[in-house]
Amino acid sequence: MRHETYMKKRAETLSKAVPVKKQVSNVIKDIQMKQAWKDVEWDEKPDMVNNPPHYNKAGIECIDAIEAALTPEEFKGYCKGNNLKYTWRENYKNKEEDLRKAHWYLSRIIDRVDKDES
Repeated sequence: MRHETYMKKRAETLSKAVPVKKQVSNVIKDIQMKQAWKDVEWDEKPDMVNNPPHYNKAGIECIDAIEAALTPEEFKGYCKGNNLKYTWRENYKNKEEDLRKAHWYLSRIIDRVDKDES
């Protein structure tokens, strides 16, 4: 390929790419949002295991929407996967909180099994 053709194609590719300045701006916004979330003064500390506020939109719990969208067997697999994830990362991330989350998902499976058997 001739150099001139290569340079034209390269210029087209670069013009379609997200400019670095915009990428940096997006990263800064993400950091600011995370910091703002940490700086929120709560009347009560939110329960990040049983009722994390970021998983509730307009009164609908994300887990309930997921359960409604899946078959019982799929939902059981979803919960088992999350139980494994939180157990797996416990030593590397949130320690006791992750173990509590793993327990929460296991309890959810057991509750559904008990409900199905009755």
